[in-house]
Amino acid sequence: MWIEGWYVSYALLGASAAGILPILLPIIVSGSSTASQVGLVMAAFSFGGLTAPLWGKLADARRLHTALLSGGLAFTAFACAAFMFFSAPFARIVLALFQGIGIAAASTTANLFIVEAHPRSEWDARIGWLQTFYGGGQVAGLLLAGILAQADSLIGLMVAAGLVAVAVFPALLATPRLPEHTSQQRPALTHPARHAEWPATSPQRMYHHLTGRANFRLLSLSGDASFPLFLLGWFLSFAGSAAFFSLFPIVMQHAYGVGPALSSAGFAVSAGLGLLLYAPAGRWSQGKPLRVLRWGLGARLAAYSAIALLFFVERSLSGFLALGLFLVVVLAWSALSVAGTAVVAEMFSSRASEGEGLGLFNAVTAFAGVAGSVAGGWTAAAWSYGSVPIVALVGTAAGLAVLLAGKFERGDLA
Repeated sequence: MWIEGWYVSYALLGASAAGILPILLPIIVSGSSTASQVGLVMAAFSFGGLTAPLWGKLADARRLHTALLSGGLAFTAFACAAFMFFSAPFARIVLALFQGIGIAAASTTANLFIVEAHPRSEWDARIGWLQTFYGGGQVAGLLLAGILAQADSLIGLMVAAGLVAVAVFPALLATPRLPEHTSQQRPALTHPARHAEWPATSPQRMYHHLTGRANFRLLSLSGDASFPLFLLGWFLSFAGSAAFFSLFPIVMQHAYGVGPALSSAGFAVSAGLGLLLYAPAGRWSQGKPLRVLRWGLGARLAAYSAIALLFFVERSLSGFLALGLFLVVVLAWSALSVAGTAVVAEMFSSRASEGEGLGLFNAVTAFAGVAGSVAGGWTAAAWSYGSVPIVALVGTAAGLAVLLAGKFERGDLA
């Protein structure tokens, strides 16, 4: 049996961290603050993920896996509950950062429990089930967020806090016992993040960390400028999308007249359908991951362009059309996640450098999420929420242009 009791903790974490909080936080902050403050709060939420290397090193050195998992969950629950009682912008930014730090501490250990407690032959199946639990939790959390946003968003935060608090118990009681010492280097895991996209990172992406001297070593290993060029294209495209995703519920409400209940339900359906596309995306990416990545960004570019134009259309039509086009944006993530991970793995196919390459890829993804959240909030404050899809459009177009113009010499990528 590939499922363990502590997977429930990650389902509950996914429901809160990737489902409820990204919907309710911008709604709550927008009620009493400017759009730029919304962007800063969501950027702080994403920025917490950048502490993952600290928790990973602590887990490896001190064998504190269970403590980090349960403690991170408890800290996240506290930060969610405390958010209800503060309205000052600085306090909310700090509490959103605390939420991200708690999520990072808990999420960092997810794959470690698998690779250190079970034989290599079981990793794929167990990680697949772990991500299924997390993705399923996200879908359930998005549906719940729509209901809670209609009732009372602040009560919704208490629900999110309660779910994460409940997750502490299986984390304490059902996690496997790990050996006192690990004799091997942390192995590279090339599994893509199999759940819908958010600017905040995920348990899968928090596994690989950026090390101190890896930047310069990786550039020399690549043999040319192809890897930094790929990272630039990925950064631009992910940052553009992060601007849209971080403000998604209020952009849909203010620019297209779609309330949080409907937009959250639409996102949940899109995320659920996206889970079904990972297997086909894996087959499409075999041998030609860069081509799949370009097609995925092309689909997003077309969708963002149409969404941006719909801002000038009568709201009675634009709302449902924008939500339908958002389905394309979410479904494209399945191809982007699989193909992006595959490109990095192909560029650094030796086991010695693959993990470092993925660590740098994950760090760039995290920084792009923070930058996109800030850019989206600033743009909405300077103009309107209807301008945010233009940021997503420009970022995606720029990223795609870099990936189309780049000279990637490896024939198995293109």
